[in-house]
Formats: sequence, C-alpha cells, structure tokens
Amino acid sequence: MKASLQQRPTDAKETRHKLWRENYAMLMPEAPNKDQKSRLGFYIDWLSAQGRAWYQPDLSAYRDYLLFHRARIDRQGKCKPATLSPQTTLAHLATIRGRYSQLTRRNDVRDLLFELANPEDSEAEQRALVDEFFIRMMNDLHPASAPVKLIEKQDIADSEHLRLKPYQVSALVQAPGIAKLRGLRDTALITLMVCSGIRAAEAAALQVDDLRQHLGGELSLRVREGKGSKQRLIPYGPLDWCLMYVDAWLREAGIRAGPVFRGIRRGGKSVRGQGIGAWTVNDIMNSYPISIDGALRLVKPHDLRRTYARNAFDFGMDLERIRQNLGHASLQTTQAYIGALDGRDRHPPSMFSPPHDRQSLALLTGAAIS
Repeated sequence: MKASLQQRPTDAKETRHKLWRENYAMLMPEAPNKDQKSRLGFYIDWLSAQGRAWYQPDLSAYRDYLLFHRARIDRQGKCKPATLSPQTTLAHLATIRGRYSQLTRRNDVRDLLFELANPEDSEAEQRALVDEFFIRMMNDLHPASAPVKLIEKQDIADSEHLRLKPYQVSALVQAPGIAKLRGLRDTALITLMVCSGIRAAEAAALQVDDLRQHLGGELSLRVREGKGSKQRLIPYGPLDWCLMYVDAWLREAGIRAGPVFRGIRRGGKSVRGQGIGAWTVNDIMNSYPISIDGALRLVKPHDLRRTYARNAFDFGMDLERIRQNLGHASLQTTQAYIGALDGRDRHPPSMFSPPHDRQSLALLTGAAIS
C-alpha cells in the first residue's frame, strides 16, 4: 500500500483503553441480543489486546485463538483453558461476519476511514487507500479465509455425553453435603437443574419469583429467557421435592428476592448481592466428580439436561412434552402441530427421589450452618 493510516498514540495502557472504546463503539450494535453481546464482546477484547483496530480484522488468527488458545480466570484467580468447539467457533465467526457486513454497507463507515487517512495525501490517494482497506477487510472476512473443519459424526460414544441413572443422580446430589452454606447452595443448584432440565445460563439467571409459577394449575419453574429469547414454564410434578433444597438455601442465605443462586464470600458464612454466571455453574459442577463405571467423571451442566430428557423418556413421558420443557429449537413447530398442552400432562414422572429423608430436610430450618 502506498499510504498508511495515521499512527495512534504510543502510551500502552491509554492506547489499549482508547482502542477498546473505539472498537466497542463500532462493532457492538446499539441493542445487541444475547449472542451478539457475548460473541462480539469476546472479539472486541481480543482485537484490542492485539493492538488492532476494528478495520483490521484477522479472523484466521481469532479462529485459532478460540480453538486452541482461549483461556479465562476462574474464581480462585487461576488461568484455565476455555477453548471452544468447532461448532461454537463457527457460530462466533458468523456473528462477527454479520456485524462487519452491516458496517461495510454504511456510508458513514467509509467516511470515517477517509478521516483516518493521511491528510497530506491527495484525494485520489486517500480514496485508493480506503478502497484497498475495504478490499482487504472483505477478503479477511470471507469464510474461506478462516475455515473451521467439522467432522460429521455418524455415532456418538456414550463416553462423550453423560446421562445419569437415578442412583447416580442421588450420588451427585449428595456430593456437596448440606451442612455448610456452600454445600447447601450447590445441592440446591444441582437438584433444581436435574429436576427441570434447565441450562446453566438459565439456572444462573433465575429470580426468586421464578421458582413458583403455575401452568394449568401445575406448580412450575419459569425460565424468563431461554435460548432464542423464548420464555417457558416447566411443571415440577412429583419432582417438586427439589424446592425443599432451594428453599433451605434461600432461608439460610437470607435471600428473599432477586437472584436465586449467588456467590459466597470468603469464609463461607455470607453471600454476595449479585447472582452467579454460567461459568460459575460449570465451576460448581467441576467440584463434584462421581464414580461412573469405576472411574471418577465430571458431570457437566448439559449432562443434567440429557439426564432429565433420557430418564423422563424412559419413565414414559411423551417426547414432545420433553421438548417443550427443555425449550428446544423445534418448540414452535412442535406446538403448532400438537397444540397447547395442559400443565398436568407435561410434568415429569417421579423419576428421582431426594437422598435425604423429609424429616432431615425439615430440620434444616433450624440447623446451624457453619
């Protein structure tokens, strides 16, 4: 290229912060949906850390970062790998390409690039430079520039996904214990997730008044915003015993409104005001490996959804009702064919039992949590 865009200030910290603000202002839509906010946010952070402006995308490098190098800091301050699957990486790249596609159709974006060009160059040189940047940007954004190889699997081994049997569910629910505040919270979280099939993010977002809603007269859990921005109600049916653990946690934590599941302060005797995130749900699950086929295995939040679905089906629950409760992508099509379902028809069978007797659970009201 014969000309170059004006160089930015060299003060490292100030430059990075200024660069991040500019990248955020350009790349983040005014009213982003949940996926855009998350995916573009990750990309903006990475782009700014690389010292690159929004008009200097490098999706092949970002693809490699997501697949092989991405990491995060856990709640203990340790750096842990947080790489993404090829399918999720493709979804991130598609969101980024979609945003750039919107930007490159805006005349004000082209005007902004003209403002960044060297004012000493002629108008023709500035126009040639901007045209060159647009061409380079579009080339880099083309799917062929950052391909992601997907292997189509004809069969999926049982070891890749866990679907717990009822006795394994009981072992998992008992793992945290209920004598201390952290264990009681984790027991309540795991129990509610396996008895409702909700996602990690949905569990993290639960508010106290979501716990006791009704569908056709049936006590139900409300998911305010599931995948695809869809709200749904999940009847508890005979699995409403999970609320005994949740109620015990809320009582001991002193929570009456707001987020159900919250972080616990150092010392383990009080809770934070804000709710936890989906990553914290993953961290909690990673704290309680259980024995499966003679080996310790970590149970992921999504394994609890599979466990709910498999056991509900095995115990005779209709597949379409399971889909409605899980909030799968085919929900609208399914409902259009079968119509609205009564809450009583959709509550799950009594496929799990609380590992603690009801008398022990009742004593939690007056139990001292150390």
